Amino acid sequence: MKSARKPKLRPGSPKDAPQDVPGLAVRQVAAAIVDGVLRRHRALDELLDSADAKAAVPGLAALDERDRALARAVVATVLRRLGTLRHLLGRFLEHGPPPAAPRVETALLIGAAQILFLAVPDHAAVDLAVRLVQADRQAMHFAGLVNAVLRRVAREGAALVAGLDAPLLDTPPWLMARWIKTYGDATAHAIAAANGREPALDLTVKRDPQSSAAASAAAWAAQLGGRVLPTGSVRVVAHGAVTALPGFAAGAWWVQDAAAALPARLLGDVAGLRVADLCAAPGGKTAQLVAAGAAVTAVDRAPARLARLANNLARLSLSAELVCADVGTWPAEQQFDAVLLDAPCTSTGTIRRHPDVPWLKRAVDIAGLAGLQRRLIARAVALTKPGGTLVYCTCSLEPEECEDVIAELLAQEQNIRRVPISAADLGIDADMVTPTGELRTLPCHFPDADSRLAGVDGFFAAKLKKL
Repeated sequence: MKSARKPKLRPGSPKDAPQDVPGLAVRQVAAAIVDGVLRRHRALDELLDSADAKAAVPGLAALDERDRALARAVVATVLRRLGTLRHLLGRFLEHGPPPAAPRVETALLIGAAQILFLAVPDHAAVDLAVRLVQADRQAMHFAGLVNAVLRRVAREGAALVAGLDAPLLDTPPWLMARWIKTYGDATAHAIAAANGREPALDLTVKRDPQSSAAASAAAWAAQLGGRVLPTGSVRVVAHGAVTALPGFAAGAWWVQDAAAALPARLLGDVAGLRVADLCAAPGGKTAQLVAAGAAVTAVDRAPARLARLANNLARLSLSAELVCADVGTWPAEQQFDAVLLDAPCTSTGTIRRHPDVPWLKRAVDIAGLAGLQRRLIARAVALTKPGGTLVYCTCSLEPEECEDVIAELLAQEQNIRRVPISAADLGIDADMVTPTGELRTLPCHFPDADSRLAGVDGFFAAKLKKL
């Protein structure tokens, strides 16, 4: 049986693409963000949520909250399923997308993502993708190609995608190879599969002075229609803007992945202690420590990120000393009872929430960051009082940024000892603690019958004592 003929790159018939077509503005913003990530190598958060995002992305400022959420969903789906989408489109394009007109591939990715993975009618997805290329001078002559390919996606795409190994396709080969080497084939595949699912919203609840922490979390879980995880975080399947949820404006809780909430708890009872939170922005751990009664000095080198931290603390009615400085050279006047270092890393444990990460990071980035992490942890040791506690953590899955950093530190520093972590104390399963007593969560941990409530960020943390 002969296969269907692939359409060739033949010019279509361009026509006007009026800007007031319903839904077109959202797709234009989505296309600009996809191009920003894939072609200009800019981070998704930078294009969506930074102070200059609206200036960097034409049309973003004009979108209301609902349209902005739709644009985010389209972009996230394209990035989360990029390997699958490119593989599928490659079967329908004889010579691949035209390199001189990058907006053609962008329009095809956005159209195919909506057809296959989002609840957008096929005809609307096709029409809006065609209009995207018609509005681009370099791409306008390929409108007929885009129309033909997406119609084939609508007819044949779902059946073809069902037969693909999506987790393998949607993970860059260099990254999958690393995970297989570190965690084994089955776990690496489970990590990749978890990264392909949109994550739930995790919240850390500020304790109500009139009740216990557990009761406060349970009350907000009930109000938001969520559940309390064994770790104490509240997990919610949220629809719409986070800022519109009950409790946000009142500062009753803050957004923080359940795994990201664990490292601060490793410091134990910090009430009355002086604690340094290094590389602190956006401030979830700072808020935990302040809410637990610590006098916190939060240090971050990025003014914009520190301003965001300040805004978050203000909303929560919490206060800390904020210092804009490079942790590696910060001349602190005195040592601290406890230090928490959340070191810069490749963030490969957060792909569920940041689907741009695998397409922006490279294997060579790991070595450079590992060098930085070693310098920062040496500074963190110097900032810790004798007898004090130091917690080192990253959201990386790569051993060079995690276990290897601690092993090297312990080999070089005779006055540092590892304090084994107790799974029971954190409310986690024993397989989330390594044989040497360090925290290691994986995106495939926290399974749930409801896939919308499954998974957690990949995090590493080690608890250390300075003798």
